[in-house]
Amino acid sequence: MRFAPRAGTYWSAERNPALIAVPVLLIVAIVISDLLIPTEGHLGPLLVVAPALTASFGGLRLTALIGGLAVAALTVVSVADGTITTSYRQSEIIALVLVSAFTVVFVRLRERHQAELQQVRSVAEAAQQVVLQPLPERIGPLRIAFDYQAAEDQARIGGDLYAAVRTPGGTRLLIGDVRGKGLPAIGDASLLLGAFRSVAYRAPPLPALYAHLEATVSWKAAQAGGDGLQEDAAVESFITAILVDFPDDRPEVRILNCGHPPPLRLAADGLAPLDPSQPAPPIGLGLLQPSHPGVDTFPFAPGDILLLYTDGVTEARDGSGRFYPLAERVASWPGRKTPEDLVRHVREDLLAYCGGRLGDDAALITVRRERAGIGLSHEPQAVDAPSALSGGPEPGPSTTVPPSDPERE
Repeated sequence: MRFAPRAGTYWSAERNPALIAVPVLLIVAIVISDLLIPTEGHLGPLLVVAPALTASFGGLRLTALIGGLAVAALTVVSVADGTITTSYRQSEIIALVLVSAFTVVFVRLRERHQAELQQVRSVAEAAQQVVLQPLPERIGPLRIAFDYQAAEDQARIGGDLYAAVRTPGGTRLLIGDVRGKGLPAIGDASLLLGAFRSVAYRAPPLPALYAHLEATVSWKAAQAGGDGLQEDAAVESFITAILVDFPDDRPEVRILNCGHPPPLRLAADGLAPLDPSQPAPPIGLGLLQPSHPGVDTFPFAPGDILLLYTDGVTEARDGSGRFYPLAERVASWPGRKTPEDLVRHVREDLLAYCGGRLGDDAALITVRRERAGIGLSHEPQAVDAPSALSGGPEPGPSTTVPPSDPERE
């Protein structure tokens, strides 16, 4: 989780009390030096550094205390060397009082701003928990790990989305990336996730699920565009996504790709991208390009890992402008670890590659099928009455790769 500064502090003197000693020692050093040097030399004006320095890490009370201590120290020095009645010393004291007062006012305004920012951040985090719910570590026979990295340091939610639901015979997973940023992207992500969660658990064929999501997003785009502007609205709002079906009783995975970067499968025979044979258009473009998407079936034996990601990962650049070679980096990683290990490795390697700054939000999901029977729920599943979205074979063309040996690890 990214570090969120506490309201009222930058460096946080509460976290590191030793910082308080710095302005105090500075005041002591200036007072001693001013008393020891010849009368014509004055270091009193340097005391203004103490409250200014304190404001960089301290709160309102600490800054006011150091400012008052600096004024008292200058007054003591003036009395000790007999210059308290001179106009020069008096002007020094008045200037120090004014600067300390202005510094305290600045710290008060900063604390108020940080408190408001903290409140907004809390609301954003709550919204993320509602819209972008964390994926479970175990769901059916699958083990899942995920990571979400926002492009902006203060961001907590964006246009990348993911969700997973159980069906009577397996698990459905969605990962996607909304075009654009800001509140419109969050609204589109929330709309798609709600539509997916409300229908996917009924186990409709993937093309029927895609059609439902397409209709939902296209309807929203048409409403936003107004009369006569439906096509323009559709162009402005679309979502690349992947719909994935993991059946419990077969060592395979079914994928419907909607213009999204293809996932990577790590198996005993190496790493391979699962490219679609007939990809569907991104969700939200159906008004412009009607499609009958195909569903591709790939082997997914126990022990295999599926890596899904958004383009914020593969479009991250290093200092010379080169894109992050995800497949190459994953293939060169020695050993076959857990989904959590893989997510951690890619995240750390990605941030190191781009110098810790992402140009776009980046989401990673790893899914591993455990051995048959592990993690399966034997509780009865509630299924809605038959509808146009449920039952029947999956229409549309598909490409099927013969499943691998189910005993392979």
